[in-house]
Amino acid sequence: MSNKGKEHDTNKQNEKTPLMRQGSAGGRKQLPAVPDADTQLSLASKMIDKKTSTAKGNHSYGPFFLEYSLLAEYNQLQKQKLPGVYVIPSAKSALFWNGILFIRQGIYQEGIFRFSLHIPENYPDGDCPKLVFDPPVFHPVIDPETGHLDVTRAFQKWRRNHNHIWQVLLYARRVFYKIETKSPLNPEAAVLYEQEIEVYKQRVAESIKKCKDHVYDSPNSDDPHAIKFSPWEVDVHGDAREQVLTPKICLSDKNAQTSGLSWIDRGSTKVFSRDDSANA
Repeated sequence: MSNKGKEHDTNKQNEKTPLMRQGSAGGRKQLPAVPDADTQLSLASKMIDKKTSTAKGNHSYGPFFLEYSLLAEYNQLQKQKLPGVYVIPSAKSALFWNGILFIRQGIYQEGIFRFSLHIPENYPDGDCPKLVFDPPVFHPVIDPETGHLDVTRAFQKWRRNHNHIWQVLLYARRVFYKIETKSPLNPEAAVLYEQEIEVYKQRVAESIKKCKDHVYDSPNSDDPHAIKFSPWEVDVHGDAREQVLTPKICLSDKNAQTSGLSWIDRGSTKVFSRDDSANA
């Protein structure tokens, strides 16, 4: 048989055989799974260093991948759900985050401390992010003049794909529950904590009062994402309070079995406000 005859038979056979995509199941293209947060951070860090060459020259896309990496860090932070820690990136720069820390127990209980997080421009290959309290808090590892927290004692060297921003915020919260006095930035606070604990508690109370007295002050910047507080107003906050205190009842699950007991009366935040002795 001639070559032309062979080609003719082959073409007929191809017409009868349906085309199948190689590497696909059932002829359908399968999309890869969405990578987790750690994988996203790893990919972003690798892409930060890349440069793309075009006909017009070399263009670095590092700033865009840096912002993507910081977005992945912020998403990972939200999953951690650190108690009492609230942060939001600035509307002007992803390298600056506004934050506030609520302390709920211990020596610094009832503390409301504002802070800012400064991320280096060469993140994640640069130094550790800096955390500054404003106003400064009376604490052995916080500079009494600048408000800088000594983060380097927990992160002596910032390592890509190993250290994360949420860990810096976790450390900032932890220092108020576990007091460290070695190599202090505030020697006076360290000495008082070691030798005059009652005087130390008094100075801490004064620092907490100072921070709470300025909690309603307007932020020093015009950043739209700056955290602001306003005094209680029924017309402004009343509806939100009612929504928080009103229990959600799902009609479809009204008769469903529930686990645990609650002695808090509806519409109240007081513990043991409901009397169940009549039903006992």
